[in-house]
This record gives sequence, C-alpha cells and structure tokens, in this order.
Amino acid sequence: MPLLTAAAAPPPTPAPTVEVSITGLRSAKGQILVCLTTNPKAFPDCSKDKASVRMAVKAADAGDFAVHAPSTGTYAIAVVHDENSNNKMDVAIFLPREGFGFSRNPAITVGPPSFKSASFAVTGDMRQSIKMKYML
Repeated sequence: MPLLTAAAAPPPTPAPTVEVSITGLRSAKGQILVCLTTNPKAFPDCSKDKASVRMAVKAADAGDFAVHAPSTGTYAIAVVHDENSNNKMDVAIFLPREGFGFSRNPAITVGPPSFKSASFAVTGDMRQSIKMKYML
C-alpha cells in the first residue's frame, strides 16, 4: 500500500513593500502620519477605510522608511507632518497649519488631489518619493 503524501503548499507570497522617502520637511519635530489605501472614497483620510495601512513615523526618520502593502493593487499614499504629535492635521481658517504630501506628488490647487492623480500600481517591492508642502 503506497503512502500518500500531501502536496506541499507553495510558500505564501510576501506582501509587497513600498519604500517611502520624504523630502522638504521644515523641521524634525513631531511625526509623519502615513496612510496607504486602495479605496478612492477613503483618500486622503484613511479613517474611513478599515483595510488601509496607517502608521506614524518619527519626523527625524522620515527620509527613508517602509510601508507594507497588504497585497498587490492600486494604492495612494497621503502623509501629514504632525509637528505637535496630536495625531491629526491642524488647520487655520481652512488652510493646513502642518505639512502634507501625496504619492506621485500631484499638483495641489484647492483641496486634496484625487485618488487617481496620486495612485500607483503595486506589483512588487517599489519606491515612492514624496515632497512635503506647507501652506502656512
């Protein structure tokens, strides 16, 4: 009677990593709030997307850090330079007091850019360079 052996399952595919570098910080104070989402309706505020990846990185370490995407797909990144570490973007008369930036560095006019203008395909490990913008 031959022994039956279970076929070995293929190893799980590791989640893709997006290496992010942020330039143009006006100070090393506080933290960078990072949001990675595939949901256009939840961009740039990831709080509406339970599947989003949210993290905080010390501003001093924001020159180069990794975000692990849950899987391949189309993503957009929004970042806020939370200089006073209160875990939100502070505003003054509708203008952000703190810096912000987006993947692909789309032009900013009134309000945040569209998901489409900031989105990029993640098919494996990749890199995004984000330039911070400050209104005040």
